[in-house]
Amino acid sequence: MERPEFSRFHNGDKAALPFAPAEYDARLAGLREIMSRDGVDACVFTSMHNIAYYSGFLYCSFGRPYGLVVTASESVTISAGIDAGQPWRRCHGDNITYTDWKRDNYWRAILSVTGPGQVIGYEADHINMAQFASLGEFLTPSKTVNIAPATMRQRMHKSAAEIALIREGARVADVGGYAIRDAVREGTREIDVAMAGRDAMEAEIARAFPDAEYRDTWVWFQSGLNTDGAHNPVTARKLERGDILSLNTFPMISGYYTALERTMFVGEADAESLRIWEANVAAHEYGMSLLKPGATCAEVTHAINDFFAERDLLQYRSFGYGHSFGVLSHYYGREAGLELREDIDTVLEPGMVISMEPMLTIPEGQPGAGGYREHDILIIKEEGNENITGYPYGPGFNIVG
Repeated sequence: MERPEFSRFHNGDKAALPFAPAEYDARLAGLREIMSRDGVDACVFTSMHNIAYYSGFLYCSFGRPYGLVVTASESVTISAGIDAGQPWRRCHGDNITYTDWKRDNYWRAILSVTGPGQVIGYEADHINMAQFASLGEFLTPSKTVNIAPATMRQRMHKSAAEIALIREGARVADVGGYAIRDAVREGTREIDVAMAGRDAMEAEIARAFPDAEYRDTWVWFQSGLNTDGAHNPVTARKLERGDILSLNTFPMISGYYTALERTMFVGEADAESLRIWEANVAAHEYGMSLLKPGATCAEVTHAINDFFAERDLLQYRSFGYGHSFGVLSHYYGREAGLELREDIDTVLEPGMVISMEPMLTIPEGQPGAGGYREHDILIIKEEGNENITGYPYGPGFNIVG
């Protein structure tokens, strides 16, 4: 039997994507302007975030490569045969399925779209060395151009449709937050509280988005010593009275993550813990007031640094004060150019979406030990910002159980 290297397996009808076709067409038009400006004939995207951004398709790699090829006239996702027709149904544009019968059929499928000897745009921050070598071997490009920084800048400016989806995500994160608050009790395990929040969010996403695919909504819920890192995994530790808690909900809606993060305590908080918590809340409120058009990420960061330094708390800061939202995941990151850090000079502009999330970590053995963190999502407007996170922060609402 002569088995194909690749084919167009258009099985079934196109499914409803998270955005209308016009949204993807607008993104592709913006990309093609970048390509024309930089003299790029074809882009070969390999990252989950750019493939999802331009096509709506969010792949599951499991050791196989996936791609999106964009030319002046075509947009074609490249997927593995193990997924059959799902990538075709869940992408904007065309799809080619490559087979496992022969090594490098993935690149043969890509070549069928790009043709040889073209100027190829690629993502230097994602493609690995072995695959980049294969790109050169199979596509024989006349030139390669790192297109990743330009696509990141495009993604940093959200459309009205994106902002509407992010707003819904923030609402779902609040749903998870309230479910977690209701589940907090002395003697309850972290994992049980986390599952309550996750289940509530997944049910709400399924209700609000009946045509979506559901994946990867999760909760980090930490207690006591486990709160010292923002991304510490959930454990089976049982909650004790007086424990500091970190509530972190992360709903995913079609590749778009949002987040809610709050400091909590079980039953009571001692005086030193309250002092540090209230200082972090004050920094959070101050930081949110600084997020407005014309401010730079570095300026905002230095101002909050000064706020903490005046209170002799800056040495307990553990990371930057916020980041972009949009096509975002713990798998594939976010726009590095929109981080609230000292080394980022990006100017905030209307249509950007960014978090404010100061965190202080007091080492074990010191009064008030633990990790304190608040997190809200804000849309930069023509004047100031709009906070789309609704769950309350601070001691008045979050000493529970």
